[in-house]
Amino acid sequence: MRVVVLGLSLSSSWGNGHATTYRALLRAFAARGHDILFLERDVPWYAQHRDLPNPDFCRLELYPDLAALEEWRTAIASADAVIVGSYVPDGVAAGRMVQSTARGVTAFYDIDTPVTLAKLERGDEEYLSPAIIPGYDLYLSFTGGPTLDRLERHYGSPAARQLYCSVDEEAYRPLGLEPRWDLSYLGTYSPDRQPVLERLLLEPARRAPELRFAVAGPQYPADIDWPANVERIEHVPPAGHPAFYARSRFTLNVTRADMIRAGYSPSVRLFEAGACGVPIISDRWDGIETLLRPGEELLLADGAEDVLHVLRTMPEERRRAMSEALRTRVLGEHTASHRAAELEGHLREAMARQAAARPAEAQVAS
Repeated sequence: MRVVVLGLSLSSSWGNGHATTYRALLRAFAARGHDILFLERDVPWYAQHRDLPNPDFCRLELYPDLAALEEWRTAIASADAVIVGSYVPDGVAAGRMVQSTARGVTAFYDIDTPVTLAKLERGDEEYLSPAIIPGYDLYLSFTGGPTLDRLERHYGSPAARQLYCSVDEEAYRPLGLEPRWDLSYLGTYSPDRQPVLERLLLEPARRAPELRFAVAGPQYPADIDWPANVERIEHVPPAGHPAFYARSRFTLNVTRADMIRAGYSPSVRLFEAGACGVPIISDRWDGIETLLRPGEELLLADGAEDVLHVLRTMPEERRRAMSEALRTRVLGEHTASHRAAELEGHLREAMARQAAARPAEAQVAS
């Protein structure tokens, strides 16, 4: 297939989780023999932090503004599929342009589905509007479960399909380093995640000064009161993620509020840490048990006492067994290769629907 992707960012992982998602998925998709053009808005905050300016698995082109997309109209028109991602600047206008131009399948790839739907309920149409959802042949969602039915019934999507995040199994693997922290967290600051981070990491750190913690990621406010035993790291590029996880006895998964309400919304850190063989302590949300087995492949915690009980009492033998079970599950079901095959299947299904509809359209026209 010849596929064009309009995404938030492929070139920079600074302050967003989209880049690592696109990199893993599209690298694996290209390995299946497909040709990819990625169009990214050239914005200063990513221009200053580009850690993949020249990908070897697809063609990356930067465009300065919406009008400059006209340069790529022919490529969009002739592609077998065109995918527009969430949080693309001027996403509604870009989506309309794609829908009116593309002759192949059009898809919306929502890496932020619960956040997107919450925005639409508030009338916030930053990058998607209810009016253009039916115009996409396919809605690829980071969230599964009941949300898919909602997208079809309430918003009129012709086909809403689950496409969870994944991990690049070649890049994320155990390194066998000596642990530096008892519990770590890797993630960009988010106001709705901060109370959970406070409850499941900062409060345990205050209660257990003998243990060591780390929080890595940009954009945390300067007025946060970090306990002395919490190491702050401003940014860890994707290439440094495996080493970060390898230095952790356990790592924490914290989910955004909208995603907890929707359920069935795994974070990529679940699969990245799992592929690195690092046991995970996670908050709770519906559907997590469909991805990983609580108690066997990860641990769920409601408060500081749960976290401290794990950190202080779990035997090393059980910790290692959990890490091995988690890694086996992730490599068996949640790699980029699995997702690329799913994406190909969803696109071919949409192409078949499109081809079946064309004779009927021709009959109506005649």
